[in-house]
Amino acid sequence: MAPNTEAERIEGHWSKTRTLTFVILGFWFVFAFLLPWNTKALNAIPFMGFPLGFYFIAQGSLIAFVVMIFVQNWFQDKIDDEYGFHEE
Repeated sequence: MAPNTEAERIEGHWSKTRTLTFVILGFWFVFAFLLPWNTKALNAIPFMGFPLGFYFIAQGSLIAFVVMIFVQNWFQDKIDDEYGFHEE
């Protein structure tokens, strides 16, 4: 359903943008803090000749951050298009 007024359009856009931001920050928190805090437990599991905790921190987190950037931009473009804030 399309918003009727400019204020509803702006509020809807901001609401979805804010939700997307909090979701991305939640994933960022997991990969930036929770996995590093648990590396000692993860190091007991070998992965490709390295302890799993080391692999997650050295490679997995970096890959996850890059993927999060692309996912956030893709969803933000969809939100912008939905509310008429897309760039030409």
